[in-house]
Amino acid sequence: MTKQIEPDQILVKMPSLRAVKSFVAAAKYQNFTRAAESLCVTQAAISRQIRELEFSLGVELFHRAGKTVTLTEEGTKFYDAAYLSFMNISQAARRIQKVSTVRNELSIACTPAFTQFWLTPQLRDFFQNTHDIHISVISTNNLMHEISPNSGSAPDICISKVYDQRDGYKSIPLFHDVIYPVCSPEYLKQHDDPNDLQSLISCHFLNLTPYGRDQVAEHVDWEVWLKAFNIDFFESDTEKCFNANDYCMLIQMAMSGHGVCLGWHHLVGDLVDQGKLVKVTNHQLTYKQKCHYLSYPEKLEGDPTFLQFKNWLLKSLQRSVSDVCVAMN
Repeated sequence: MTKQIEPDQILVKMPSLRAVKSFVAAAKYQNFTRAAESLCVTQAAISRQIRELEFSLGVELFHRAGKTVTLTEEGTKFYDAAYLSFMNISQAARRIQKVSTVRNELSIACTPAFTQFWLTPQLRDFFQNTHDIHISVISTNNLMHEISPNSGSAPDICISKVYDQRDGYKSIPLFHDVIYPVCSPEYLKQHDDPNDLQSLISCHFLNLTPYGRDQVAEHVDWEVWLKAFNIDFFESDTEKCFNANDYCMLIQMAMSGHGVCLGWHHLVGDLVDQGKLVKVTNHQLTYKQKCHYLSYPEKLEGDPTFLQFKNWLLKSLQRSVSDVCVAMN
């Protein structure tokens, strides 16, 4: 005898998706007639669906004044959730529909700093030489969530210091971190011998804090970097230290002359070459405990679009990054 399946309480209690679609359209246009036109149905059908939805929820979703409607407080809350859910469903449907077609699109997840300071300048070369591949970038510090199979929108590839250990995935080592102090040319002129680490202590530090960055990789800040040269960070004037967890913000502040920031070579190398930033000392550290990886599903290995991007990425890194991993050679 077949065991009877218990009713799924979430699905059973869900309001009608047709009614929710009518509600989203009406909330978007604040007009039942325009909502009906957008869905190719009658205005009476929109009104009926929304009345049924309000009855099932037990609240009014709209303030009605003639032909114009505005959301109630409950309606606003429901619209925010419903619209986001429909967007996720729509995006998932488009991704599924593309499975049977020739792939010419790649989604790439990487940190905001890598996106702004390395990927964005380099993509100009990629687009100039490639016209049939579409790149979609997901810029986030929450990389562990983005590559999670439960995220619902996992990117095709991920560039980060996260080694993907899932079955069916590969991670190619790219490069190690090379870190040195940088500031604006104007700020450097205001201080003594730039090669003197003790003189560096008198500078205003722009310090990267770990808050919200625990999923990126090991954290390197001024305290960690100076300790490698046997200098106690706390010997400096702590009032001359500005803290932020946004690396893009700190680099912009350094270029504006606010102080000295630790520069990751793959992010600031071009800015140094352009004269927007200068090295404050000749001291630098190479952190080889971890490296950056290109992570991707194994099923992409024979994909022409992926192979073209991967080859371009590796060649571009060899030109611009000073400490590439052996695996790239």
